Amino acid sequence: MSIFEYNGSALVAMVGKNCFAIASDRRLGVHLQTVATDFQRIFKIHDKLFLGLSGLGSDAQTLHQRLVFRHKLYQLREERDMKPETFASLVSAVLYEKRFGPYFCQPVIAGLGDDDKPFICTMDSIGAKELAKDFVVAGTASESLYGACESMFKPDMDHEELFETVSQALISSIDRDCLSGWGGHVYVVTPTEVTERILKGRMD
Repeated sequence: MSIFEYNGSALVAMVGKNCFAIASDRRLGVHLQTVATDFQRIFKIHDKLFLGLSGLGSDAQTLHQRLVFRHKLYQLREERDMKPETFASLVSAVLYEKRFGPYFCQPVIAGLGDDDKPFICTMDSIGAKELAKDFVVAGTASESLYGACESMFKPDMDHEELFETVSQALISSIDRDCLSGWGGHVYVVTPTEVTERILKGRMD
């Protein structure tokens, strides 16, 4: 079993009309044994920028702390928040720095850029970016997430329809993966508000 599958995870980000959603499962396991059912995989960088980290749980927490530190330094120096594109480049650089002993994480970055245009991207453990205009997925449930998102995604959804779509895609995908699950955690971000919801799923 790959080290990326040690704790299990499912992450998805999807864009709508001037909004985006990012969602994850809540399970932390050691192979097939469940350790925690309220594990946080999605982190707020600022009001319009969120980071999801799939992969090894301990590396995800370490990487999150380093990225928050770097973002705070940027805020002090520039006196503004980082744009999503800039933050994606920072994450990529931080991961590539450690390419000979990488963080075992696959990040998903979602944010609202200039003119509230949604930006989503994912990358591998050494920082090779993959940009998308519809959705990105990561984690052990990524294969079933691809299928669910491909069939459910529609362009220019409003925030309520986007929440419904991303939630259905996540729940149906984690039911097909034994390393992720135990409900979901969904953030829907619009230019004016951030909505956070907990989903209940199969508890097995």
